[in-house]
Amino acid sequence: MHEPSTIAHAHVDAYANQAHAPQSYSVFILTWVALMALTCVTVGASVYLPGTVGTAVAMAVTPLKASLVLLIFMHLKWEPVVFRWMFLSAVGIMAVFMSLTFFDYLYR
Repeated sequence: MHEPSTIAHAHVDAYANQAHAPQSYSVFILTWVALMALTCVTVGASVYLPGTVGTAVAMAVTPLKASLVLLIFMHLKWEPVVFRWMFLSAVGIMAVFMSLTFFDYLYR
């Protein structure tokens, strides 16, 4: 029978072997530039397209920005597939609830 500490170390070693290769700074800089550009789109839409259209643009751009942060800065892109599916299912559920909220607001 293995000691618990031996099992714990084996688990940690198995996860350590799955580590991804370090990414270059250019990946992070390009992601940051994309986030800044999408922020400019959101601010521009709120200034030049006030009302429903500006809100719709902001609600479309925000999940994209969150996806970039999660995939690149939080390294979800290099994790096993099961974590990506968990993220995509959470985004899908969020999209359903956001659309239901818009329908509720639309018919008041």
